[in-house]
Amino acid sequence: MLERIRIVLIGTSHPGNIGAVARAMKNMGLADLALVAPRCEVQTSESISRASGADALLVTASLHESLDDAVADATLVVGASARSRTLPWPMISPRQLGAALPAELSRREARVALVFGREDSGLTNTELQRCHRHVHIPTNAEFSSLNLAAAVQVLSYECRLAWLDAGEAGQAAAPSGEVPFGEAPCGVEWDNPPASHADLERYFAHLERVLTAIGFHDPERPRQLMARLRRLYLRARPDSLEVSILRGILTAIEKRTGGR
Repeated sequence: MLERIRIVLIGTSHPGNIGAVARAMKNMGLADLALVAPRCEVQTSESISRASGADALLVTASLHESLDDAVADATLVVGASARSRTLPWPMISPRQLGAALPAELSRREARVALVFGREDSGLTNTELQRCHRHVHIPTNAEFSSLNLAAAVQVLSYECRLAWLDAGEAGQAAAPSGEVPFGEAPCGVEWDNPPASHADLERYFAHLERVLTAIGFHDPERPRQLMARLRRLYLRARPDSLEVSILRGILTAIEKRTGGR
């Protein structure tokens, strides 16, 4: 279970923070670290020092140019956000995240990505809109700013608690009666794997192209249309076959309109 949880850092500017994140991850048994466009060197004397023996994660960390690339194979993407946004998004607590992980990762093809933003500005609205859920750490409202490594430590701790609760062998078993993120009741054997982030991004690009072509969507005056459609589909968590059906409908529309 823990092997299929990825920590994604975007635009990290301080090597010491990357090292501290590596230490926090190893403390809790996580090892999959992805760095998106870091604004500093990854392996430095400071990052190695702050890793305190977890510097192997600095060596194995994957580097990516974009968030889409870093989470392409993920079936659940959760963005850490400390700020309320103009467009409300499904928000969960760290404890709710941990409680849902055993059921979420009960399928072998499932992958979870926990995404953290820049030290100074966090995640952009565009990045947050690529996440199925947002997780908020309920800090003191009068002093809410968390160090990056501290935020990773909190969520990693909840991941480890969930793993321990699932059994010493780390078997991701769905707790009886629990429903992860409002989806189908646990115990139901789903007939197709969940759609990956890459599958969904291809669908969103296709959808926007068709809606623009038929005059329903005006890119010059978007009115948050695509953001709201993203929220709808990410909340629904379609599986791979459902996404294929939706894309087939879009292709049929394109053919019927002569590709105009």
